Amino acid sequence: MENNYPYDTRLDIKYDHLELIDVPAIVKANQHKWFNQTLTKVNSSVVRVAIIEGEYHWHKHDNDDEFFFVLDGQLLIDLEDKTITLNPWEGFTITKGIVHRTRALKKTVMLMVETSDIVPTGD
Repeated sequence: MENNYPYDTRLDIKYDHLELIDVPAIVKANQHKWFNQTLTKVNSSVVRVAIIEGEYHWHKHDNDDEFFFVLDGQLLIDLEDKTITLNPWEGFTITKGIVHRTRALKKTVMLMVETSDIVPTGD
């Protein structure tokens, strides 16, 4: 049975290769508290932009690492034993199989790099 989460997650690839990627336009047009858009595919990985406020559910990815890079705001990444705080221009990689959740106390914009096969809500 699939869970329904209150996230707007768009897995379609918005920009083709050799096309300008306009992140500020996506941020300006966004109307959601938790929004993800796949920007482009690079080999077997994708780059996504996320505009978030609030918290994601606890989850893990058995076969996929995830990279988070904050552009604006502040991202909190909760692990089982600690919380990592990322400010603008800081990044962090979650190793596959690690239970985690992301959250933002205020509007935060970040980039994520992960495999194109990942299930964003977890395994």
